Amino acid sequence: MTGALLGAIVALGTSAANADTAAEKIARAETAAPTNITEEATFLDLDGTVLREGTNGWVCFPGVPLIPDDTNPMCNDAVWMKWMKAMSSGGEFSTDVIGVSYMLAGDAMVNNDDPMATDQNDGGMWIEEGPHLMLLFPTKEMVANLPHDPYAGGPYVMWGDTPLWHVMAPIEAQDPAQ
Repeated sequence: MTGALLGAIVALGTSAANADTAAEKIARAETAAPTNITEEATFLDLDGTVLREGTNGWVCFPGVPLIPDDTNPMCNDAVWMKWMKAMSSGGEFSTDVIGVSYMLAGDAMVNNDDPMATDQNDGGMWIEEGPHLMLLFPTKEMVANLPHDPYAGGPYVMWGDTPLWHVMAPIEAQDPAQ
């Protein structure tokens, strides 16, 4: 069900993000990761259009492709690209290596427990994470001792009770919303 919902989200399009020029989208995407990654990365628009071909295996976006109108840039390794493809198509995901995604320009406000939540008044734990890395692991057992609370300090598990679970590694301290 989660994959089908994400597929529907992707199909909705990204009208606001599409208003930018290719150069503006690349410039925004370049803020997601260190220059030694972005200099040779491939840049894709949110609809998958190639903005600039790269050579180092990293793929950068001007926003998160799974979220309509998103403008929070990200750069993904091959494992994260496999995860994103599986999630958008409703397929299964597995890996035997750690995957890395950079979002050094920060992220949108999201529910830490429910990736489909849209109402910030639903009582869930919401966070607008600043600069961070996202990590995928082969098994949940590898991250079993990490908190699910984004305000506990240090890395934490996001969306832990869903197939979209991953580890968030903040670069800056985060205070709970008041």
